[in-house]
Amino acid sequence: MAIGVFDSGLGGLSAVKELMNVLPCEDIVYFGDTGRVPYGNRSRDTIIKYAQQDVNFLLSHNVKVIIAACGTVSSVATELYSTTPVPFTGVVNPTAQAAAQATRNGRIGVIGTTATINSHSYKRCLKDINPNLEIFEKDCPLFVPLVENGFTDPDDIIVRSVVERYTEQFKTCGVDTVILGCTHYPLLTDAIQQAMGEEVTLINSGEATALYTAKLLEENGLNTSSLTPGNSTFYVSDTPDDFETMAGVFLGRDIRHKVTQIDIEQY
Repeated sequence: MAIGVFDSGLGGLSAVKELMNVLPCEDIVYFGDTGRVPYGNRSRDTIIKYAQQDVNFLLSHNVKVIIAACGTVSSVATELYSTTPVPFTGVVNPTAQAAAQATRNGRIGVIGTTATINSHSYKRCLKDINPNLEIFEKDCPLFVPLVENGFTDPDDIIVRSVVERYTEQFKTCGVDTVILGCTHYPLLTDAIQQAMGEEVTLINSGEATALYTAKLLEENGLNTSSLTPGNSTFYVSDTPDDFETMAGVFLGRDIRHKVTQIDIEQY
């Protein structure tokens, strides 16, 4: 049985990459809803509908755990935590815990899609962990289109300008930790770090979620007994061509001819 992972597009591959590092013997089934990306500017009802279809698709592959590697779904479609028939996790709780442990001055910045930021999910979770934390939020609607179109070079004037515009308020607020609240954002790590300064800690939601998933599997007795490297399969809702190219950037490995297009509306 495999770990099921879904996202609105490419971003969840940053979580898959971390899963491959943390749990190298686990099989992974990934679905990227590339035909309907992005989720971050959709209504709550639409996000919930899409997320449920994504979950249904992964369940059809008999997965043993499901990860919503999408900050928007993790923030908005919270009912999935209790209605999904296998262990289910999003990225919010693991990432918030990592940020709360990392901060030194108690001032944390959160960047994410508009839907994620409007939900205040990270803020609520962080306040539950430590009510004394100060949380500063900023939606970054241009980040996903930049990443999806391959604009990630920190020296690119477009990337640099957008990143500096979005992170400007955090420097004024004096945050020492910034949550990358969307799984697309790790590909902009260098640009964001450059804008914020080396003294600011960036929290990668994919890495935090991979570590949490390892714990979740152990607690539920779902670890694989295999000692051989796991197999990963990839599915998308639009043409695989561009996905295959960009996925190689996310994963650091070639997955050409390993991606299948499906009709997500059937689920």
